[in-house]
Amino acid sequence: MPLADVEVLTPASADEAIAAFGDGGGVTVIGGGTIVMPDLASGRLRPDRALLLARAGLDGVARGNGKVTIGAAAQLSALEDGDEPLATAVRHCADPEIRGQATVGGNVCSVASADAPRGDLQAPLIALGASVRSVGAGGERTEPIEDFLANGPLAGGIARLVLEISYDEAKRKTGYAASTRPHTHHYTILAVAAAERDGELRVAATGLGPHAVQIDPENPLAGVDPPDDAVASGWYRAQVLPKLVERALADLS
Repeated sequence: MPLADVEVLTPASADEAIAAFGDGGGVTVIGGGTIVMPDLASGRLRPDRALLLARAGLDGVARGNGKVTIGAAAQLSALEDGDEPLATAVRHCADPEIRGQATVGGNVCSVASADAPRGDLQAPLIALGASVRSVGAGGERTEPIEDFLANGPLAGGIARLVLEISYDEAKRKTGYAASTRPHTHHYTILAVAAAERDGELRVAATGLGPHAVQIDPENPLAGVDPPDDAVASGWYRAQVLPKLVERALADLS
């Protein structure tokens, strides 16, 4: 399908975006386009409609009522000086060009390709106990991000339009450790995010599968099967993971 044949939708509000998305059938959502546009241009992705969120008013980052709320269309760069371990994860993500265009919602919805992991923000958001508010068939729902990742559209479920991601604004000890490739547009090979609040420790990792997962810091390889891809082998990830967990926990501050 030529790109000229794709119906382009440019909603001017969140309500218009929700109406345009409908049940998600045949719709490809474009935030910053850093993942989607190459797929469209190459023909790997052939949607009937493209929903552009740039003007939908979903790009805010707000604090209030004890919560931090991040709009799905907020750029990654807006979080570079924010709460940890999210801010450090953002600074590790790709390069300034990508961070200035890619969106938080797109990062949350991304899945690993055959070439490399994606979703660098997923692990720190799991560690922060974040929730995802989305709409689609069956209406609106808000759920823990780990449920959205494990049971939602990324796992073959029905299509959802992410509206915002939120987490409690609270004092925490946080840590982050990553194995990266130090060159332009680099991919994170494996990363671990940790957050401790009121005696509860949450640890999550990116790079162990299609999306980030919460892990047991005492036995981080339990229930996971690290994948092979173009940037690292599963064997290498299995060797590195315990060390990254150790570093992230030692970094808690």
